[in-house]
Amino acid sequence: MLAAQAVSQSAADPLSGLVLHDIPLPQPRPGWSRVRVVASSLNMHDLWTLRGVGHPAEQLPIVLGCDAAGYDEHGNAVIVHPVIADPDAGGGDETLDPNRALMSEKYDGTFAEYLCVPTRNLVPKPGWLSFDEAACLPVAWTTAYRMLFTQAGVRAGDRVLVQGAGGGVASAAITLAAAAGAVVYATSRSEDKRAQALTWGARAALPTGARLPERVDVVIETVGEATWSHSLKSLRPGGTVVVAGATSGMNPPADLGRVFYMQQRILGSTGCTRAELVAMLRMMEATGVRPVIDRVLPLNDIHKAFQLMIDGALTGKLVINPPNTEERS
Repeated sequence: MLAAQAVSQSAADPLSGLVLHDIPLPQPRPGWSRVRVVASSLNMHDLWTLRGVGHPAEQLPIVLGCDAAGYDEHGNAVIVHPVIADPDAGGGDETLDPNRALMSEKYDGTFAEYLCVPTRNLVPKPGWLSFDEAACLPVAWTTAYRMLFTQAGVRAGDRVLVQGAGGGVASAAITLAAAAGAVVYATSRSEDKRAQALTWGARAALPTGARLPERVDVVIETVGEATWSHSLKSLRPGGTVVVAGATSGMNPPADLGRVFYMQQRILGSTGCTRAELVAMLRMMEATGVRPVIDRVLPLNDIHKAFQLMIDGALTGKLVINPPNTEERS
């Protein structure tokens, strides 16, 4: 089968380690299922792997890709929950299992014609959601859902700032928060991405670092060093910053004086549970919100897809279609 593998890592030239070639068809172990992939989507996690960030070189080669939707062996349309873990190890929350792994970390990922996952990781795909839309959800959208509703407890009327509008998590956070009745502010260096954020439900979209019309209850932070100071300054006393990434750097100034004097809360968030994916699907059905798809490319164009992400040329999700399927809905 055709698959996109990371075979080496380079911070300076990440695409040098990306190879598209044929590999053996995966065979499911007991308790696992094989899925025929209809659609997948690109995440920053895939690029970090190629750059050697957070992924040991000794775990190469590995098929990249964290998101997938397709068909199981019985012909059921499914969405793949991407966190492979023991939920009991985390007290019912598999993201707290210290041995958890995202697809493409310890196990081959989703940029392939077929993949194998634990059967419990398969969630029925609703008929109202296309395969391309479903493939956008497992990482970016569920990350945003957990940040907003599990970690921050966002409710209707809350003020929410989403930094870095345009990324997969950020676009999902804007859309989901607005659908839940929150007042959403977004920031971006790009005028085009600020304009897009308004169409997703943001009340206002401002240049990165600009003063907001009011202080917010919650900040959704995935940018890191470049926006951290602005995030803390934009937060009301007692407000919450939820962090699920740091694309611009991992070591921002702490500003501990502001944190303790203003009694601000800083919460980390990683991935989601299977139950949160199911809950988000129910919310999407009720509100009618759908993922923001920038474009759809075939698996044969995987190098082009990664270059678009490197160039910052995406607004929303980039969907990847393997060559083995014709059905898209």
